[in-house]
Amino acid sequence: MNRSAKPTAVPPAAPERRRRAVSATACVAMALTVGATALTACSSSGTKAAGTAGTDVAAVSRAGVRAGGSLTWAVDQMPKTLNAYQSDADAGTTTVTGATLPAMFRLDGRGTPQLDPDYATSAKVTAQDPRQVVTYDLNPKAKWSDGRAIGVADFTAQWKALGGKNTAFWTARNAGYDRISGISRGANAHQVKVTFATPYADWRSLFAPLYPKSVTGSADAFNDGARTSLPVSAGPFTVKAEDAKAGTVTLARNAGWWGDPAKLNQIVLTAVPRAQRPAALAAGKLDVAEIDPGELAAAKRAKGVGVRTAPDAAYAQLALNGSSGPLADERIRHAVARAIDRKKIAEAVLKPLGLPTKPLGNHLVLPSQAGYADHSSALGTADAQQAAALLADAGWQRPVGKTGEKAAGPGRTAASGALTVVEPAKAVTKNGKELTMRFVLPADSPTLDDVGGQIARMLSRIGIRTEISKVDDDSFFQDHIASGDFDMALYSWPGTAYPATDDTPIFAKPVPAPDGSLAVAQNYTRVGTDQIDQLLARAGSELDAGQARSLTNQADARIWAAAASIPLYQRPEVVALRANVVNAGAFGFQTPSYQNIGFRK
Repeated sequence: MNRSAKPTAVPPAAPERRRRAVSATACVAMALTVGATALTACSSSGTKAAGTAGTDVAAVSRAGVRAGGSLTWAVDQMPKTLNAYQSDADAGTTTVTGATLPAMFRLDGRGTPQLDPDYATSAKVTAQDPRQVVTYDLNPKAKWSDGRAIGVADFTAQWKALGGKNTAFWTARNAGYDRISGISRGANAHQVKVTFATPYADWRSLFAPLYPKSVTGSADAFNDGARTSLPVSAGPFTVKAEDAKAGTVTLARNAGWWGDPAKLNQIVLTAVPRAQRPAALAAGKLDVAEIDPGELAAAKRAKGVGVRTAPDAAYAQLALNGSSGPLADERIRHAVARAIDRKKIAEAVLKPLGLPTKPLGNHLVLPSQAGYADHSSALGTADAQQAAALLADAGWQRPVGKTGEKAAGPGRTAASGALTVVEPAKAVTKNGKELTMRFVLPADSPTLDDVGGQIARMLSRIGIRTEISKVDDDSFFQDHIASGDFDMALYSWPGTAYPATDDTPIFAKPVPAPDGSLAVAQNYTRVGTDQIDQLLARAGSELDAGQARSLTNQADARIWAAAASIPLYQRPEVVALRANVVNAGAFGFQTPSYQNIGFRK
């Protein structure tokens, strides 16, 4: 899974794992804009999906949905590619593939994989000794839009394209597919057997989406052909047209779809800047749009527009760069972490939106997911005195002030261009040098101004001076986070139903590369341990779900103890939609059922 993107956003996860909202906002542009302004979410007509955690959808039965119509929803940009397995796949890619291609498993509102009966009547582990075998019984009605039945040839071509052995295929990553040793036809043409060389716990993540062999069977089609078109599909919709000049992608109802037919005639994804979306909704030019909380008041003022709010499938974190400087000392990282009142930050961000305000206690499983557990006790609670003691133990002491010295108040700021300095009354020093942290934030984000400012003031109370640098979004990630040019930074990661697979690159211990540099994968804090690696590796190979969860829990506790990634809160998802739009809204982890989205009768 390629998660390299601007950390003003949730960096893109593999689309088969990132089951996001009906608003197809590109992850690379989804800013950490979770306003602390006193905003109250309203609802459009309809009710939340009963009994489903982490969603807020205008849900009605199919009988209550009018047949026909064209639905327009806003995206940040046109999909960069329609190939979900390329490095620049984004949330627009996810929306297109989710509506047009097969996925053996989709996620429910609690982030749990559920078999999709439109594509498979059964999928399960049928052997473990001598090797793991997964048998798929495909729905006999499942076929591509060219009339060919979905079958073993499609599974085989995708495995060979993504397995990593053929470097002609430009793939983002090969996790899971590289463990497959063979794929064969089963008892009939609708049964596929997948054999693994080594056990793979997250096998449900595979073949989601599944491309036709015409896409995965050749490097040219995979690398270039599928970037701009999907001539063959197998979902409730097909790709009808792309208009780069207009910034739109049009999905049309698939006449050959064997499942419940799509209620809509078409869905039009259109690129609209976020600041313009409330007005476009009010004018009837948009039907669905994810909005920043700062635009919520404007959306509420628009007649016939409601807002849906739910915990998003992503979380915000404070990243501490442990590769060099003062934060290379674990005691300093612990001091920073314990000086931060995560509860206060979570309340400021989430309470105005009516969402649960507990700070996030897990790096690998989010509160709206099944199996969530808080392991933050491995780090310790917020305690300024303990934080100061840790600094002192590392040799950083507050100097004794001179008689009559006038101290600057905590949180005093001095702005100079993109640099804001937050100075404590008395900074701690070591060998005559003040302890200063370079705190990197994206430019033009009111929420990051607020959250970053809170963190800076909290650190000032224990004598840590911060220099907040605001950087343009285009260079924030590549020039600072990925290159390690920061001490502290705020950005997000997407949640996942498959943490042992998807989160391993984020927390894996960096290793020396052949050229002498440090290979960090996506561990941009550059802090890891052999034990974390071993626990995640064991979890990824454990077919017993209870044992795998136990190993994941142990790994998370160790990640907390390393004190390099400090989760703050599960991000909110705010989606505005016209009052007559149904079965859309804030889905969180849940995979949308595109065939059920439409307009109220």
